[in-house]
Amino acid sequence: MKLGYFTMPMHPPGRNYTQTLKEDREAILLADRLGFAEAFIGEHISDHCESIPSCLSFIASLAHTTKNIRLGSGTVNLPNHHPAEVAAHVAMIDHLLEGRFIFGIGPGGLRSDMEIMGNLERDRTAMFLESIDQICALWAGEPPYNIEGKFWNISTARTLMAETGQGVFVKPYQLPHPPIVVTASSPGAKGLMSATARGWAPISANFLQPGGVATHWPGIAEGQRLAGIQPDWRTWRVAKSIFVADDEATAKRYGRDVNGAYGFYFWNILAKRTSANQRGTFKRDPAMSDDAVTVEYLLDTLVIAGTVNHVVDEILQFRETIGPFGTLLYCGHDWVDPALSRRSMELMANEVMPRLNRALGE
Repeated sequence: MKLGYFTMPMHPPGRNYTQTLKEDREAILLADRLGFAEAFIGEHISDHCESIPSCLSFIASLAHTTKNIRLGSGTVNLPNHHPAEVAAHVAMIDHLLEGRFIFGIGPGGLRSDMEIMGNLERDRTAMFLESIDQICALWAGEPPYNIEGKFWNISTARTLMAETGQGVFVKPYQLPHPPIVVTASSPGAKGLMSATARGWAPISANFLQPGGVATHWPGIAEGQRLAGIQPDWRTWRVAKSIFVADDEATAKRYGRDVNGAYGFYFWNILAKRTSANQRGTFKRDPAMSDDAVTVEYLLDTLVIAGTVNHVVDEILQFRETIGPFGTLLYCGHDWVDPALSRRSMELMANEVMPRLNRALGE
């Protein structure tokens, strides 16, 4: 099993923005030094807590300060951008990283972003699919392109001067394009079958209960079969909120505190998904009342917090519930205590993963 990193990121609104950006970068640099295989960074344009408006710009800032880690958009919310803009920007990022880029895409989940960009009531799934089709067509095609759609039309026919470069798109470093991943944040996630049938790789979100995550694999496997591919669980990435400490008391205090970094994160997610009538995705038992879905409940059921041995046991139990998967994405949270946050990542990379893979015989 590989170890990766995923951050939205999420910070309390009172924190200094300059400082949190530095910490978000430091976490990725630390992951690179510790041998994490990859790191995904999210984006939202209108959220004071999820405060990276462009994951591609953030990734560009890490291109020459990281060495081995692959960096991914987690995700570029396609309905909020013009496909031509994304195609050009991603191609540049892929060249800056010399092929270390992973293209994470999605329709977007933040309702204020949808409102601002004028697509709150539009069919964002259709926009998402048209966008990625047009992006891939730009990379595969030659000018003047002439790509027509329901939401966007792309052409440089009137202004093309190929000999000068005008009207010509740069192709990515990785051909035909960087690997594409999508994130599933609800049980079942019927879109996963369609996504994997197109050759895209899946990520299961960290705020789904284990039973909900387990519902993803059948769709993933069926999509791969439809693509003529032997189902391979190694392509499946699963995100999880984890905190590792040198002693159990510290782990429980830091990882279970409703007023701490993990508590703030799940309070924020709970509030947003409740406003979108998505509270049910947090329930282990559909018969649970909405009132029973509290921050304390989410911390207890969705966060793995403990010493190295405890965390290894919990991850093995989690894997037994959902089935085998290829990459565990350790989720980044606000650095309320920077020393403990760094220590958790160190213990995760240097002690948890080797013991975990020995137990799995990998």
